[in-house]
Amino acid sequence: MPEWHTRDPLRPMRVTALLQSAVLFVQAVTAGLLLASVPAGRTAHGVMAGAVVLVVLLNVLAAVLAWRPGGGSPRLVFKSLPMLVFALVQAALGYAHVRELHVPVGVLMFAASVLLLTQVRSAKPTRHDVGAVS
Repeated sequence: MPEWHTRDPLRPMRVTALLQSAVLFVQAVTAGLLLASVPAGRTAHGVMAGAVVLVVLLNVLAAVLAWRPGGGSPRLVFKSLPMLVFALVQAALGYAHVRELHVPVGVLMFAASVLLLTQVRSAKPTRHDVGAVS
């Protein structure tokens, strides 16, 4: 196990939470392009949808790694799993062109991601989180 992980098992979670929020922000920008009928907007929004799902999966993986090998609390997993469900529902709503639900769920996802980011960034590893591996 890398040494940085024993010092701060939340580091991967902090990185993926930041990346998740950034990708969701870019997705909102591409949604604006799509709604403004910019020709490349639909393509960009579709490509970013795949990026969102991938980054959300990475975030869930980072939460699991902070919990199991890192010795942390499972609460980050429980906070990250709904984002995966929302991302999959969001992709289905987008492909079905259900804007009435697609747009509000996207706003909810961005807000939840920023909330998770602030919680993870301010979290301090406890003695239990750091573990006994040196």
